[in-house]
Amino acid sequence: MTTEPAHDESSLLPLSALQHLLFCERQCALIHIEQVWTDNQFTAEGNLLHERTHEGPDESRPGVRIARGMPVRSLQLGLSGQCDVVEFHPDRAVLPVEYKRGKPKAHAADEVQLCAEAICLEEMLGVRIERGMLYYGKRRRRTDVVLNPALRELTRDAARRLHVLIESRITPMAQREKKCESCSLLEICMPDALRLRKGVASWFAAQLRVQ
Repeated sequence: MTTEPAHDESSLLPLSALQHLLFCERQCALIHIEQVWTDNQFTAEGNLLHERTHEGPDESRPGVRIARGMPVRSLQLGLSGQCDVVEFHPDRAVLPVEYKRGKPKAHAADEVQLCAEAICLEEMLGVRIERGMLYYGKRRRRTDVVLNPALRELTRDAARRLHVLIESRITPMAQREKKCESCSLLEICMPDALRLRKGVASWFAAQLRVQ
């Protein structure tokens, strides 16, 4: 049974936005609704790694054909983007490889992005992809990722949430967390300003109660 596409070409969102969504919905909205962006050391290093990966030529090694910077899209997820590397093996296995500058994260944003790329490839090529790879610059080795049903559902849910957020045109309020320190939008987001406003509001409320 063929599933009807949930989206058309005009409604596709950047696949990379899944990373922003799963890191912080406010960051995602600032970037993709308000069109705000600035780099820091982490994003600059990540951009450089991706540029080097994408700029390399496609190649064929014994038994493997390697495509770099391959454009992909899924009408089911409503996403489009680029795969860093896609390997095509003799047994017809297709292996997406996503490159990251740092190390494995505590959350599943990297795995979700990789799974979304795999779903795009499955839809475009009519294949089934059972696994993918994450390459982390600090570890300098690949991490095998099994694209199991739980990860696929998490990926579909993230894609749905992304579309709901972007279509709402509403940027969530700031909330100060430890991860804010690594965000390139920290000075624009100003999560501490919200905490200060709440503190002032509480002080005024207390004064009114005293009176």
